[in-house]
This record gives sequence, structure tokens and C-alpha cells, in this order.
Amino acid sequence: IGSGGGFPALPIKIVKEDLSVTLLEATGKKCEFLKTVISELGLEKVTVINGRAEDLAKDENYREKFDVCTARAVARMNTLSEYCIPFVKIGGTFVAFKGDGLEETKEAENAIKILGGKVEKIKFDNAFYRHDIGARALLATEAK
Repeated sequence: IGSGGGFPALPIKIVKEDLSVTLLEATGKKCEFLKTVISELGLEKVTVINGRAEDLAKDENYREKFDVCTARAVARMNTLSEYCIPFVKIGGTFVAFKGDGLEETKEAENAIKILGGKVEKIKFDNAFYRHDIGARALLATEAK
């Protein structure tokens, strides 16, 4: 969701060639960029969709159709959960890459629960530590 420059979906696809990957991006120019990168890299089983998460999450062609949904730099966790959890199959995982994951997760607990999710793991990664923003967090939420 909010694929932008293709992170994290395209690096994951490069490492795991067997995956089918769908990138959802609201900005047409970014979609065209992603299509160019995918073509130049010769990646297969990659789809780019120009649309908004809040609209496509209601579409039966996309709702609860994905094993994993990832997002970074899209919105605060409560809003991001509303955008992403509807795309995940029951038993699937929504992974959010967040700056202040603990605070945002506490803020989003009710939204995650209402959407049928449960926070499974929060991992802080100092490898992505920056003095101005601190450690980055990965939040994994399972759809129940």
C-alpha cells in the first residue's frame, strides 16, 4: 500500500522471485515509474494498481485476497490499519514499517481489534537508527 518508489515490495520480489506481488499506489506518475522499474529489471508476476486503498479495500476483487500487506510512510497506525487490514486474508499478516511503532500501536489498538486484527510482534531495528528519528519499528498484525 502506498508503493511510492517500490519499497519494500520490489526488494522483496527481487530476493523472493517466486512471489506474486501487487503494488498499490494512488499517484499515476509513481505507478508509471514502478512499471518502468519492473520492466527494466525483468520482474515477472508483479502488478501495479493505480488506486486508493480506502476505495479498493471495499472491492471484492481485492478485499481479503492477500497473504501479506506491507506499508511504510503512508499514515498513522490507526488509519493505516483501516487501509491495510481489509486486504489481508484471514490468518494473513499486515506489516507496517513505522518510526514510533509502540506509541502508534497503542493509539491504534481499538481500530486493529475492530478490524479483526491482533498485534503479533513489534520489532525495533537499530540498523535503521537515525539520530533525528530514532529506531525504526516493524509491526506485524495478524488478521483473525
